[in-house]
Amino acid sequence: MKWISLILFIILLALQYRLWVGDGSFAHVARLEREIEQRQQENERLAQRNKLLEIEVKALRNGTDAIEERARSDMGMIKEGETFYMVIEPDEQ
Repeated sequence: MKWISLILFIILLALQYRLWVGDGSFAHVARLEREIEQRQQENERLAQRNKLLEIEVKALRNGTDAIEERARSDMGMIKEGETFYMVIEPDEQ
């Protein structure tokens, strides 16, 4: 009878170990849920960025205003006949 009780106790400990520590344990499931939440937030951020890029692509395809704005801001280009003025702020020391 002692042996059976000992064997049952060992089996109980093995099952408890898996429940609390091993794969599929409460801690493991909680960690996976946090990771899923982080991935969902990242996906939402990337979806938002993709929407902005899609709007920009449509603007670039449909008109020259967006292309002109991009050339002016990113490349420092000016139109023919325009005069470029650079204002330099004095250092405040």
